[in-house]
Amino acid sequence: MAVSAPRQAGISAVASLPTAAGRAVLGVPRAVKDTITAAIPAGDLDARDTDYIRETLPGLWLLASRYFRADVDGLHHVPPEGPVLLVGNHSGGVVAPDLFVFVLAFSTYFGVERPFYQLAHNLVVAGPTGQLVRGYGTVAANTRNAELALKANAAVLVYPGGDHDVFRPSWQQEKVDFGGRKGYVRTALKLGVPIAPVVSIGSQETALFLTRGEGLARVTRADRLLRLKTLPFMLGLPFGLQPALFGHLPLPAKISVRVLPPIDLRERYGKDPDVAEIDRDIRAQMQDVLTSLAEDRRLPVIG
Repeated sequence: MAVSAPRQAGISAVASLPTAAGRAVLGVPRAVKDTITAAIPAGDLDARDTDYIRETLPGLWLLASRYFRADVDGLHHVPPEGPVLLVGNHSGGVVAPDLFVFVLAFSTYFGVERPFYQLAHNLVVAGPTGQLVRGYGTVAANTRNAELALKANAAVLVYPGGDHDVFRPSWQQEKVDFGGRKGYVRTALKLGVPIAPVVSIGSQETALFLTRGEGLARVTRADRLLRLKTLPFMLGLPFGLQPALFGHLPLPAKISVRVLPPIDLRERYGKDPDVAEIDRDIRAQMQDVLTSLAEDRRLPVIG
């Protein structure tokens, strides 16, 4: 089929984009991505401030234990020293009370001197509260930072499901869902560190999470620009129906956390382990515990 001259000229103009304006339009998404990337601090383990933790821990733990009636059990399973990869299911949106409850409980149990780092999304680390959470040892979630911390003999907390898990609809709160991500297994195998599963419930009751918004993330290119595979919506305080990325004032839901015995992957799975098998087994073990915790709850929020 022949193409008319005006249309043909238009196609050529778009294809070549010879003008500075045209190049600028195409460069906007890359500029946004570069700006966000530049704002993400490097994995500086020294940013963890033991004095800051020591000063703020008592008050924050009192608040968390009273407001969320936090119940954290099984910390005695964590090796008393040396590197360990703590692998958890994740709930509660951007606020993620399960993260804060566990970090505070871990720091109280083992003391602030034990090196402990948490892997978080880029937007958390680079956001307005980034400096505060970095004081507790929060670093951007990537393989490099995980390996740096583990090689420094630290305990490292990772949530493999990331935004896929933390923004799942509230009626799926009793499901462990890593979204097919298995990098945590490869990291543990590479460095020869044990995995200690961490199972929590309650954070997904701090608001009503409605949808992950994965299709919206693709359409708006947030999946590429912001590393966000989801653009979720929720019903919560103080704004009612809102994008979940804005955060929320969490309802005082009871949060329960269980730490399971550590797993020596080489000892259990041999010299040539199957990553998919390990991931499947760990999720199944966590799912059993999560189901049990759910059965013990009487009512949403009340616990």
